[in-house]
Amino acid sequence: MAATMRALVIKEIGAVEVVEKPIPEPGPEEAVVRTTAALICTSDVHTVKGALPVPFGRTLGHESVGVIHSLGSAVTGFQEGQRVAVNAVTPCYRCSYCQRGFTSQCGGPLGGYKYTVQTDGNMAEYFVVPAAAANLAPIPDNLPDESAVYACDMLSTGFMGAEHAYLQFGDTVAIFAQGPVGLSATIGANLMGAGRIFAVESRPERQELARRFGADEIIDFSNGDPVQQILDLTDGAGVDAAIEAFGFPQTFEACVRVTKAGGRVSNIGYHGENPNPLQLPLDAFGLGMNDKAIHTGLCPGGSERMERIFRLLQSGRVDPTPMTTHTFGFDDVEKAFALMTSKEDNIIKPLITF
Repeated sequence: MAATMRALVIKEIGAVEVVEKPIPEPGPEEAVVRTTAALICTSDVHTVKGALPVPFGRTLGHESVGVIHSLGSAVTGFQEGQRVAVNAVTPCYRCSYCQRGFTSQCGGPLGGYKYTVQTDGNMAEYFVVPAAAANLAPIPDNLPDESAVYACDMLSTGFMGAEHAYLQFGDTVAIFAQGPVGLSATIGANLMGAGRIFAVESRPERQELARRFGADEIIDFSNGDPVQQILDLTDGAGVDAAIEAFGFPQTFEACVRVTKAGGRVSNIGYHGENPNPLQLPLDAFGLGMNDKAIHTGLCPGGSERMERIFRLLQSGRVDPTPMTTHTFGFDDVEKAFALMTSKEDNIIKPLITF
């Protein structure tokens, strides 16, 4: 049996390459999964641009599914050859953060996000799953890889955006940016019973998907200030909640401005690439006294959350696969990464098959 595998790594700032690495061996509480399908995330693009300090040669990726290749001696309840998915966040479920319910912060700020940031990621032919008993999620037999892989990050994160907006039936919500995470937040807001969803997006192909996923109004920011457009459509009232899914100061400020007094801002955008500080507009913030709440978050991990998302996929209530605009074999993963970086050819999400 082969002793090495191929993995996509950060070669240097601005460059990736496929290299040979040893197939990993699991520790007592770990598992090793043979990858069958994966998605490339914009977070990896940010990392390669230098937004996160990771060593050169580190394997990228955090959205992969596959079959169990080997199990650590302490891992029970699973078997080799079983189809599984793993969330992008892999908590230990032992530390104080996990025990207090903040699994994405496992071990310290953002500590649950281990792939690429703390250890090799899973855009490779094999990858390690830490705390495997808690983080391996069996994929139902009738759920194909190309659907299940969306539970690893996009749906988990987008749904968290809707959850942290604390939506009630009939609420109005504005979702700023309709990339894969924003589109997933649109799906989540629709599932949670939002009465009117405003999707802020200028690209036609993403506008079309936003409508397909439940958006009622498309706000094209190239046609003018999106906040004013939403205020005009709500007779000056604004929305009950806003979801920031882009990661820029302008969209964060817009979320604060467009929410009503007593409204909620849910931030799921990644702000690591833009060096400018976030600003709170004092008028829209009521000088700090208008009961607006801001909730940040990194998607929760663990198998239980994955299994709940799988049920939505199995029932047909959620189908994220229209976001898959391109499919590549792993031989062409560098080409796929370049396309995800440039956002050419109307790419939204590339599926990598192994």
